[in-house]
This record gives sequence, C-alpha cells and structure tokens, in this order.
Amino acid sequence: MQIAKVRGTVVSTQKDPSMTGVKLLLVQYIDEEGQLLPQYEVAADIVGAGVSEWVLISRGSAARTEGRRESQPLDALVVGIIDTINVDNNRSLYSKREIERFS
Repeated sequence: MQIAKVRGTVVSTQKDPSMTGVKLLLVQYIDEEGQLLPQYEVAADIVGAGVSEWVLISRGSAARTEGRRESQPLDALVVGIIDTINVDNNRSLYSKREIERFS
C-alpha cells in the first residue's frame, strides 16, 4: 500500500461498462516525510474519501482482489482514509483531526 492525498475527482462518461458507478479520484502520492511527490494517479474509491484527505492506496493486482473488482480494469484503489500517522517515537506525521481543526 501507499499513502496519497486526494487532490480531486475524475468524471468519465465513456468508460468500460464494468466501471459504471465507480467513483474515481485523482490522488497525489506522499513520501515517508509527509511531502507530496510529483506522481499522480487515478484511483477508484470504495471508502468515500474526500478532497484533501490522506488515504491508503492499494495498487496493481491487489487493487482487484477486493470483492467484486476482479473483472474491473483497476490499477489503484482507495481502501482506507487515514486518521493519524505516527513515526519515530510517536512523532506525528499527519493527523486528520489537526487538519480539520485549522480548515
């Protein structure tokens, strides 16, 4: 899995029929220091993530192992919304609560 920030939504009216009703998000990957990386990807969302939230992304064949997704042409899937990330003796890298408090 990888960590990413939801940057926006993607709307596609013409797509593979198996993708009908699938919410698509534009995500930007985050490194181990909490810095945004230049890589973006479109990911299907099964958890209801919103713009600016940090999320967990499952990629490749692992993105298709969830339930009924085996036949969908997915490369990336949002599988979780992150609440907090702590590293190095509980140094807070990210806290959703802190972000919401200052928004």
